[in-house]
Amino acid sequence: MAKKIRILVADDEPKIRMFIRANLEARGYEVDLAKDGIEAIELAERLLPDVIVLDVNMPRMDGIEACRRLREWADMPIIILSVRGDEKDKVRALDEGADDYVTKPFSVEELLARIRVALRHSAGPTVAAPTFTAGDLEVDLSKRVVRWRGQMVKLTHTEYDLLAYLISNSGKVLTHGEILHNVWGPEYGDEREYVRVFIGQLRRKIEDDPSNPRFIVTESRMGYRFVTPE
Repeated sequence: MAKKIRILVADDEPKIRMFIRANLEARGYEVDLAKDGIEAIELAERLLPDVIVLDVNMPRMDGIEACRRLREWADMPIIILSVRGDEKDKVRALDEGADDYVTKPFSVEELLARIRVALRHSAGPTVAAPTFTAGDLEVDLSKRVVRWRGQMVKLTHTEYDLLAYLISNSGKVLTHGEILHNVWGPEYGDEREYVRVFIGQLRRKIEDDPSNPRFIVTESRMGYRFVTPE
């Protein structure tokens, strides 16, 4: 019997917790509930869920702080829920380690779609490919392992999928739309801030000087290109 996918949902509103749990359980997911960020962290450490859904406005510890603390050790996908839909709020959440951001009110189908995307990142594609090496960067595309100057680089599933996509299209200019469609999925198209934030995160992890990158180059008004240094 296949193991059920486990999802941790943290929200301080009981009705929303119950609503989300009922709909996820009806689709076959196993659901655990937390009422604030501290409880979410405690449950995540003990249960190791496949996906974590965090509301922003919670007592004791909000969702953004909980996300930041989880990212100190956890790489499972994290989806943020918030009534605030401003780009600066989304960027802040993504900067702290979130993989996705859903604005309230949301439909069940939208949340389910975002969870499916998160699970795709978590599973990752099965790739039989040689190790990619460029300068001090080494990426094992079959084992999803990244090394920089011989040291392991900790990437979230989404960060890795983005890097792998850039590498697989080395030398090509990739638009924001192409990156969103191929890394996040066809449901995405307007979330250009996702691309900017995750490109910045990758640069901080694999570039000597993130402000003057050698590998991930910005193509003005177009998108990004992965360059293999000479």
